[in-house]
Amino acid sequence: MRSKNTYLRLQRFRLEERRRQVLAIEAMMADFRRKQDDLDHQIAAEEQRNGVTDPGHFNYSMTAKSLRARRDNILRSMGELRGELEEAKARAAEEESELRKLELLAEKEGGVVQVTAPATGEAAAAETSRWRNSAS
Repeated sequence: MRSKNTYLRLQRFRLEERRRQVLAIEAMMADFRRKQDDLDHQIAAEEQRNGVTDPGHFNYSMTAKSLRARRDNILRSMGELRGELEEAKARAAEEESELRKLELLAEKEGGVVQVTAPATGEAAAAETSRWRNSAS
């Protein structure tokens, strides 16, 4: 019975780690969106100040060119993060499914195990701390 409880705790830890990864990626993407918006505003202000909006024009501002390059890098990074986010969400769903199976199996075999609901943000932290306190 002890090894089953240990394995359940391990699965819960894995699931919480996957959820933390998803939240971290979502936070990075939100930060990138804010930076992109800020760069867009800076580019527009620089173009308005210079009076040239065509990046191919010989008199286009070097500052605006560098801001555009930074914005393009951020957009490229956001595209890569979207892929990572989808992978992380899929892995979290797999971990959750595996945990549910193990909890139901343990419950069926006579161990009283509470099936946990999907938790996010503060609810996940509260659930994790409650679980850690009860496991000790």
